[in-house]
Amino acid sequence: MATTTQTEGIDLRQLLSALRAVRKGNFSTRLPMDQTGIAGEIAEAFNDIVELNERTARELQRISVVVGRDGRIAQRASLGDVSGGWAGAVESVNVLINDLTQPLSEVTRVLGSVARGDLSQRMALEIDGRPLKGEFLRSGRIVNTMVDQLNAFASEVTRVAREVGTEGKLG
Repeated sequence: MATTTQTEGIDLRQLLSALRAVRKGNFSTRLPMDQTGIAGEIAEAFNDIVELNERTARELQRISVVVGRDGRIAQRASLGDVSGGWAGAVESVNVLINDLTQPLSEVTRVLGSVARGDLSQRMALEIDGRPLKGEFLRSGRIVNTMVDQLNAFASEVTRVAREVGTEGKLG
């Protein structure tokens, strides 16, 4: 029995070369769409998968720039109408963005209150029913300690000012 690289119109060497290129991250690789039957269906499926990989890579690059570098933390990844593992991967990226940005937004809220003179605000150490952990918990505790210390300092300054201003006591 002779070996062949041609099976039902599929050039196996061409398919192997394209698979190797995609494995190396070359998402511009496509199989020719000049086949019919099963060979044409394989080429179409291969090209669709590679195109979706290419879109995914572009979207991850885009979201890393707009969220990570530009600070547009409301942005989320999207591949359009995808399902299965593709949808799960996009959802995982978006959950990661949420998990990273929610504590940041909470810190910003508390610091904004402090800047306006409101020392009653504290950072929530739980978000969406989940306790903060790791560096998020550490940051939350630091922010809350800072607010508590500023509040104590402000109270002491007010007390001293009252004593000096109304009672004439100095020291």
